[in-house]
Amino acid sequence: MAHAVVILAAGLGTRMKSKLPKVLHPLLGKPLVGYCIDAAFQSGAERVVVVVGHGAEQVRQAFASHPRLVFVEQKEQLGTAHALAQAEAVLADFPGPIVVTQGDTPLTRPETLKGLVEVLRREQAGMALLTMRLPDPTGYGRIVRDEKGEILRNVEQKDARPEELAIQEINPGVYCFDASLWAMLRRVDNQNAAGEYYLPDLIQIYRAAGQKVASLEAKDPEELLGVNSRAQLAQVEAVLLGRLRAHWMAQGVRMVLPETVYLEPSVELAPDVVLWPGVVLRGQTRLGEGVEVGAYAVLTDTTVEPYAKVKSHSVCEGAYIEQGADAGPFARLRPGAYLEQEAHVGNFVEVKNARLGRRAKAGHLAYLGDAEVGEESNIGAGVITANYDGVRKHKTTIGKRAFVGSNSVLIAPVTLGDGAFVAGGSAINQDVPAEALAIARERQRNIEGYRRRREQETSGAG
Repeated sequence: MAHAVVILAAGLGTRMKSKLPKVLHPLLGKPLVGYCIDAAFQSGAERVVVVVGHGAEQVRQAFASHPRLVFVEQKEQLGTAHALAQAEAVLADFPGPIVVTQGDTPLTRPETLKGLVEVLRREQAGMALLTMRLPDPTGYGRIVRDEKGEILRNVEQKDARPEELAIQEINPGVYCFDASLWAMLRRVDNQNAAGEYYLPDLIQIYRAAGQKVASLEAKDPEELLGVNSRAQLAQVEAVLLGRLRAHWMAQGVRMVLPETVYLEPSVELAPDVVLWPGVVLRGQTRLGEGVEVGAYAVLTDTTVEPYAKVKSHSVCEGAYIEQGADAGPFARLRPGAYLEQEAHVGNFVEVKNARLGRRAKAGHLAYLGDAEVGEESNIGAGVITANYDGVRKHKTTIGKRAFVGSNSVLIAPVTLGDGAFVAGGSAINQDVPAEALAIARERQRNIEGYRRRREQETSGAG
């Protein structure tokens, strides 16, 4: 029997001190609540409902392409029970169980949600909740039990007596209910210090109705860490990064100083990849077997085929690097950059929407934009493809085994034929035939005695 999941994501998140809704703050490249949504579906949920409030439209837009997600809105912030009640309109016909999670607990595992459903069914309970024991339970609701160990109630910190504050078993806010949930919710009142409708009050309401309240204790306190501040966001991110690093190292990836490597869940790595300290891997980056990424390189949405290298301090975005090619150090590959096998891009070379053929080289200090460079061609230091005329972009085409001398400007649109040779310092604005030498610069003149005459003129003027 399938279950539904309701994710409560309507909070203001004032402690984040941000205009961005708390649940949309990025966590390893994905919105915070996205992890909760993924866990819900991975737990086997038939339906997933997100209760939104602050920044509701932004949250809807962030997940507009998700095919199976349903949103409901809590227009007034009147507490967690009131937030859950907004989901009745879309789940009233659902036979249960109904799991309730928080939109700011991204570390909760799908297995935990499934475990809570199993406890509810096994114990034939009306309600089940997750509990956790913390050495310092400050800020959490405390679980009060009787002498038999049965849960009597949850008491919020602001309402707790001194002896209740000493309780270490807390309520992290993950529940599972049977189909009587909606009727029970209508019995919740707001007679408390905050004047809110508390979801944990359902414990006493279910007990008063003669239904059992079961529990499942979480053994991993990190799993239920909530995010209410920037510091807590960083804490959760550190846990996620630790999980990712451990996973990929178990798959055969070498990380030198792994605690300094940043990578996102969307990244894919093959065995024998080597990542040096400070590497950043983002988006849909794919690294093939034996790829080496040097220190402090940043790769976003970049594919690197087996045994290619990205050297230190290089920045690659939307690039493709074929087997045996290399880039850097201090190279910049912008979207559309493509290096074929054994191509080389050196230090301070920028490539944008340009393709370098097999064994083509641009060793240093060059800009190649909207260009195609044939195999085994050589691009000298300081070469620029002038691709923009102020209105439109134009293409530069360089044939095979061409040589472009240092400090030359290729003014697009322009084509250099196979084997063409451009003399250093040339400004080329016409096509160069195959095997031809192009020189486009003023003839050099040497003026004898210029320095001495200049000094005499200067001293005479004084």
